[in-house]
Amino acid sequence: MTEGHAPSVRPITGFTVLYDAGCPICRAARRWLEGRAQLVPLEFVPSGSEAARRRFPGLDHRATLRDVTVIGDDGSVYVGDGAWVACLWALADYRGMAERISSPALLPTARRFIAAASAVRERTRSTGFDEGAAEPGYYGDGCDDRCR
Repeated sequence: MTEGHAPSVRPITGFTVLYDAGCPICRAARRWLEGRAQLVPLEFVPSGSEAARRRFPGLDHRATLRDVTVIGDDGSVYVGDGAWVACLWALADYRGMAERISSPALLPTARRFIAAASAVRERTRSTGFDEGAAEPGYYGDGCDDRCR
């Protein structure tokens, strides 16, 4: 590197979102995210799937089933609240919000925002939103609604 020149940094041009395809909350969040204009493309891959294991052999795939995980095409990995902020940062209308809530004090807000925006918790509990639900509030897929 010559004096006076900044090192080159590869910008993130895509994210892979590993999500629990068996969780109605994760599925609703996916639909909501897919329906927004994206500055950085979001590709969704079910956590623990063969595709996820093949593409990211170094990850703890059991851990990705416990919490959403986002992998940048630059190799960066975001888990939990940081993953939700990365998803918001990828969206055209929510990048500014993502930058504001990325401080440690506000970081948990990202997850709450996406849950509220997708309106999945209340709809799932009160109307049996999940496909094939036997009765209102029944998830039908073993989801214990304890996503971190």
